[in-house]
Amino acid sequence: MLEQGATQTDQERGRTFMEAISEKYSPENFPYRRGPGMGVVVVPVVAPQGSPMRDRLNLPSILVLNGSGISRAGDQGEIAAFCAHVIELDLSHNTLQDWREISKIVSNIPNLDFLNLSFNPLARVALGPVCGEAFCGVRRLVLNNTQVSWDMVFTLTRDMPELEELFLCRNKYDSVLAAATPCPTLRLLHITDNSLQDWEEVRKLGSIFPSLDTLVMANNNLASIQDSGVVLEGLFPILRSINLHNSGLNRWEDIEKLNSFPKLEEVRLQGIPLLQTYTNTERRSLMVAQLPSISSLNGSVVSAGEREDAERFFIRYHLDYPEEELPYRYHCLVTKYGKLEPLAEIDLRPRCLALVEVHCEDKVVQVNVRLDQTVAELKKQLKEVVQLPTNHMRVYYIDKDLCCVFGPEEMKYSTRALHSYSIRDGDEILVVPKTK
Repeated sequence: MLEQGATQTDQERGRTFMEAISEKYSPENFPYRRGPGMGVVVVPVVAPQGSPMRDRLNLPSILVLNGSGISRAGDQGEIAAFCAHVIELDLSHNTLQDWREISKIVSNIPNLDFLNLSFNPLARVALGPVCGEAFCGVRRLVLNNTQVSWDMVFTLTRDMPELEELFLCRNKYDSVLAAATPCPTLRLLHITDNSLQDWEEVRKLGSIFPSLDTLVMANNNLASIQDSGVVLEGLFPILRSINLHNSGLNRWEDIEKLNSFPKLEEVRLQGIPLLQTYTNTERRSLMVAQLPSISSLNGSVVSAGEREDAERFFIRYHLDYPEEELPYRYHCLVTKYGKLEPLAEIDLRPRCLALVEVHCEDKVVQVNVRLDQTVAELKKQLKEVVQLPTNHMRVYYIDKDLCCVFGPEEMKYSTRALHSYSIRDGDEILVVPKTK
């Protein structure tokens, strides 16, 4: 059944932005609630003529309309009347495919700061210059899985003088188009889950976005970092954080090149072929030692103590390498710490056995005793040695080094474990028959 006044063509075209708002944020579905960020009651000063929205709407400043079947803007007067206070708008998972319709929505939300258009089919339609001006106030833009072209991206960034964060994940990019006009305001670029395998394409990002602070390039299978240190230093001059999770890096030389970014302090590098053969401890220690300037690795803070331990580990790890295979970083660390000796292997496991002398009257016998047994179990072991019933013997422990100071210690508690006495090889066990 169609609503009164609606045509089949209207239904096929999907819902308007205002229809989705009126349904989700009506007083019945979204009651007015007090408190910060809970929304405000919006009553347009003059309701547009013929508008079905004469009642008040409880609109928050953050509108979430994902998966609402929106394909069109609807009445622009209504958008302007109801959405003047909105600062964030999520339109992901709708059927928007016409940039003109999107610009009608955005141009009537003057305070919009964040816009999410992910999972809308935006690959084919271009954006005209007049429409592009609608996005001039947006600082954060999400275009994940929209298949939006690089030409379209540059059209947007050219008209967004305040853009700081851009999300271009899952857009099937295998190359980057050179831009005629750079975007100097962008600080954060998420471009994960694409197919940017060649560093030549990444190099273009440095020219397009010269002020990048954070570059997230996980799941791109980047094969290597090909530029020299001098080129890299000028490529991303203020890059502070880089994420290369699940890339194809397989040489330590590529890791060393990250040191060429002069401001880099946070690195995320998990799931790369280079590290697959190492243990978790080896991976982190070798990475920390290779990257002397970073303060965070894979989301964990690198303390001064951890860094020193990692750098010493790095030296010892390479002690047996041929001179021609030693990495550059090894020589730097040897200059700092000297050529360290291998660590002594110390077994810290508790001892299981001790060879003791058992004295009973004139008899002296050497016996191996298990240190994990109790005093009662020791008496059972000694029963055959001293030929006494367990209830007819008193047992004393004598420490060979401290016997002159403390004398024999009676082992009177039958459930006490022998290892708690710190028994060692050469100590004595004195068995005295009980007198009747």
